[in-house]
Amino acid sequence: MELRNIDKNANIVEEVMKDSIAEELGVEKGDILLSINGQDIKDIIDYKFHIADDYVLVDIQKPNGEVWELEIEKEYDEDLGINFSNPLIDRAKNCRNNCMFCFIDQLPKGMRETLYFKDDDSRLSFLQGNFITLTNMSEEEIDRIIKYRISPINISVHTTNPDLRIRMLNNKNAGKLYNILKRFNEADIKMNAQIVLIPEVNDGSELKRTVKELAEFYPNIESMAVVPVGITEHRKELPVLDYYDKEKSQRLLEEIKSYQNDYLVKIGTRFVFASDEFYILAEKPIPSFEEYEGFPQIENGVGLLREFKNGIENELLNLKDIELNKTVLIATGTSAYKFMEEVSEMISSKIKGLNIKVISIKNRFFGETITVSGLVTGSDLLEQVNKVEGFDELIIPRSMLRSGEEIFLDDVTLEEINNKLNKSVLVSEVNGKDFISTLINKR
Repeated sequence: MELRNIDKNANIVEEVMKDSIAEELGVEKGDILLSINGQDIKDIIDYKFHIADDYVLVDIQKPNGEVWELEIEKEYDEDLGINFSNPLIDRAKNCRNNCMFCFIDQLPKGMRETLYFKDDDSRLSFLQGNFITLTNMSEEEIDRIIKYRISPINISVHTTNPDLRIRMLNNKNAGKLYNILKRFNEADIKMNAQIVLIPEVNDGSELKRTVKELAEFYPNIESMAVVPVGITEHRKELPVLDYYDKEKSQRLLEEIKSYQNDYLVKIGTRFVFASDEFYILAEKPIPSFEEYEGFPQIENGVGLLREFKNGIENELLNLKDIELNKTVLIATGTSAYKFMEEVSEMISSKIKGLNIKVISIKNRFFGETITVSGLVTGSDLLEQVNKVEGFDELIIPRSMLRSGEEIFLDDVTLEEINNKLNKSVLVSEVNGKDFISTLINKR
C-alpha cells in the first residue's frame, strides 16, 4: 500500500460515510476530531479503542473554530462512520530494517517519493492489512496492543530462527520475534503470518521449523502464507538471491501439501497456504475453493485466482441470455496469462458475440522476473497494447492502479492511456462479479 499525507498529524475528517452516525450528527469533511471521552486521540489505535463503547462523548472542531460536544449512544462496536485524511491520524512509522529481499530497495530511481517510504507500522496492520515485522515496536507499543486487544495483527515472520531472522532483516531486534508472538498468544491476540521464501536461505529445514513453531500458536495464529521472493533488475550492491522457477516451485508445493495434510488431521485446518504465484510457476492447478478455508490471506495473493474464477462461474450461471458484438482485450501480467486465457474461453462460450483476446504484459520497467499484474506500469502497458489490432475495448485490473486513483506506478495516468490508444479503457475490480459486469458494460 502506498501511504499519503504521512506528515500530517491533525485528526482531519476526510470523509463521512453515508447514513452513518457522524452524518446524522452533522460532522462534515474538514472538521477536526479533538477528543473522545475527554481523551486526546493521538492515533488510530486510540480512536478505535475509545469509540468501542455504547456511549461516547466526542468533541469536534468546525472550520470556523466552533467546538461541538456530541453525546452519542450506539451499539458497542458500531463505528462513527469517519475516515481521516491521514488514515493513521499521526505520522507513519518508518521501517528500520534492511531486509536482504526488500522490494523497495529494488525500485528504479526517479519514481514518486512516496513509493520509497518503508512502513512497518502496527496500526496499518489491523487498519489496512499490512504485514509488519515487529522489530520496530517499543515495549510501550506492544503493551498497548495487548491492553487494547488490537486484532488481527499481520506479521512478516520469514523465519522463527532468531539468528537467521537477524541476518535476513539486518536488524539486531529481529531475533526477539518468538517472545513477542508468545506474549500476543497469551493475550489471545489474533494473528496471521507471512513468509517471503528465498531459495537456500529460509526454505527446506528452516521452513519446516518455522511452520512447526508458528502452528504451536494456533488458533491465535490463524493462518500462514508462503510467497516467493520478488527479484527485479535493480539490485545493484544488494545481496545476490536466487528465485523460484518451475522445478523449485513444484518441490515447494509438494512440501506445503505434506504440511497441510498433517495439520488438517492434527488441528483441523491446513494452516499453511502457498500463494497463487507458486502454482503458476509450477504449472500446477489452483486448489479447489474449499481448500482455501475461507480465504484468510486472499489479500496476500493466496487463493485470489480461485476466488476470481469461482465468482465468474457463479455470474455466468445467473446471467440471462445476452448477445454482444465486440472484441475485448484483457491485459494481465505474464504469470496470470494462461489462467486468464482459460477464463476468457469459458466466458466467450457463454456470451454470444463476445470475442476476448488476452495480452500478457512483459514487465520491462522492473524486469521480466516480475510477473504479477499489480506491478505492470502504464508505459509497459501502452507500448505493448499499441501493437495489438482489432479490439474495441481494453480491460485492466484495478490492481494495476494506485489505490483510490487512476494512476500507474510510473505516474502514467489512465486518461493518458485512453487518449494515446484512442480506445475505451475499462477498469475491473479483481473479482468475478465486477469482471463480468465490466465485460458486458453493466454496472
